[in-house]
Amino acid sequence: MSATQHTASLFGGLSGRHNIPAGTLPSNTPLVIAIHGGTYTSAYFDVPGASLFDQAAANGIPIIAPDRPGYVDSPILPPAEGTVRGQARALTAALRDAWQRYGAGTRGIVLIGHSIGGAIACTMAEMIASEPDGLPLIGLAISGVCMHTPPEHKPMWESLPDIPIIALPDEGKAQFMFGPEGSYDPAMPGTSTGFAGAGAPKAELVDIVSTWSANAPATLGSITVPVHYRQAEVDRLWICGQGEVDSFAQALSKSSRVDAAMVHGTGHCMDFHHIGRALQLQQLAFALQCAAE
Repeated sequence: MSATQHTASLFGGLSGRHNIPAGTLPSNTPLVIAIHGGTYTSAYFDVPGASLFDQAAANGIPIIAPDRPGYVDSPILPPAEGTVRGQARALTAALRDAWQRYGAGTRGIVLIGHSIGGAIACTMAEMIASEPDGLPLIGLAISGVCMHTPPEHKPMWESLPDIPIIALPDEGKAQFMFGPEGSYDPAMPGTSTGFAGAGAPKAELVDIVSTWSANAPATLGSITVPVHYRQAEVDRLWICGQGEVDSFAQALSKSSRVDAAMVHGTGHCMDFHHIGRALQLQQLAFALQCAAE
């Protein structure tokens, strides 16, 4: 088992981290590519005590997580391209390099996306469905994303300073990212922010509350691969509820298989809550199932 490594040249001009098991991989092994959300780097998936990387390593699954454009050493996109669709275009183009570098011995790519990264991963799946171009996407696992944001969020994000990168105060960020007391370790807000927190490109914060709701039905309706979807019940960044989860699942009308569920009593960053280990094991089991199928 190899250790997680961060590099400034992960793939496609992006920085990020990777953990590729040593030796020959078992047949039907997926290559997991994890797409982080806003205000976190690729380290979101490797926070001590809440690490998807550790879970993947324990199960012999190769995993890579890029720093999205504008994070760590990945170059920021122009504001007009820093949208969900713009980021999806950039990351989809970079996936070709990722597959060439890390895909050997694997069955295909399973994208895992959280929050804005979930919306971006969905859009990447839409783009790959329309123009596969040799990219073997076999599954999509997303969390922390719905179809509608609270109406007050658009003017709130738009009123942020007109600068490329926005840093949110830690206390305010915790109110959005975490759920009810008792659903997470009290140290986790500080641990996760200290290990994985970052400023976010303003363009993506504004775009997710501006265009995603209008684009989501067509995007979701174009995805053909199996989808695993989990949404926290107490998520202050989205309008959510069982009806919203059901609508999201119904919009995935062309997906070959949809596993969608509400996760009760937990908050937006489910990975950092007590439910996180179960979520991650479900996502990795889903990836293995996609590869076996």
